[in-house]
Amino acid sequence: MFANPFKLKKQGILGMNKRNIHYIGGENNRKYYPLVDNKLKTKVIAQDASIAVPKLLATIERQSQLRKLKDILNGLDKFVVKPAQGSGGKGILVIVEREGDTFIKPNGQRLALRDIHRDISNILSGLYSLGGKPDVAMIEQLVEFDPIFERYSYEGVPDIRVIIYKGYPTMAMLRCSTKKSDGKANLHQGAVGVGIDMASGKALFAVQHDAPVTQHPDTGYDFSQLQIPHWERILTLAASCYEVSHLGYLGVDIVLDKNLGPLILELNARPGLAIQIANQTGAVKRFDMIDKQVKGADVAQRVAYSINHFGVK
Repeated sequence: MFANPFKLKKQGILGMNKRNIHYIGGENNRKYYPLVDNKLKTKVIAQDASIAVPKLLATIERQSQLRKLKDILNGLDKFVVKPAQGSGGKGILVIVEREGDTFIKPNGQRLALRDIHRDISNILSGLYSLGGKPDVAMIEQLVEFDPIFERYSYEGVPDIRVIIYKGYPTMAMLRCSTKKSDGKANLHQGAVGVGIDMASGKALFAVQHDAPVTQHPDTGYDFSQLQIPHWERILTLAASCYEVSHLGYLGVDIVLDKNLGPLILELNARPGLAIQIANQTGAVKRFDMIDKQVKGADVAQRVAYSINHFGVK
């Protein structure tokens, strides 16, 4: 079974070629890519703009620093190690508990200090970086995700992807980790994508590997009961990334910490297309509506427009 390209176009479905040429190529100046391709640089510009992000605990830039890894991790019981220039969730190590020099992952796997050492060494060598370039390992504070998501996640922190076009929140989905995705919120690895109503923050549809699902495959909870709290605050946080990134077509990934509220996890200059499947609607029609808006609207005005025009009627 193949989709009719004329029908897809009529529905406003954004395809790969148009995304690459018209939106990524046309709206994103390449000189700003380093600001979002490097998570460490993203964190710096976000903090400078008073945008909330997970706390940075340490950075490791050279193999020689690994000699002091035990001292660097001293007192850290919960943390995340990630490559500054990684993508697709590769190279990320999550530690949720510690017993002396034993570190415990969300799935219960127990790691020794030498295992952490090896993982960070791989990051520094560029194993997970874009283009295989030498990288920097970031150690961040573990996000304590909001209890609202306990029913909709398996051994991982779900995140919210918001597509920002010319500063306007255009489409959103919740990415829920599963056993198949190894506790990571990565759709290609088997996470569930849940389309979110732009007006209310309520779940619309859910898909796993592009196939519709109604319940989380591991917890069994019904996605129709899901509503994301702090919704307007989340959209405001996402929209504010337009000014700091200077990118017209942008994916903003946000997590909800139970104590700190919404936090920017990372920015993406080349957001994927699966969000349309999760929302069962095309992005092009919304982009076309935004193209007709007068330039110069502030964050609050842009968020209000999106809530009023892109919500489910």
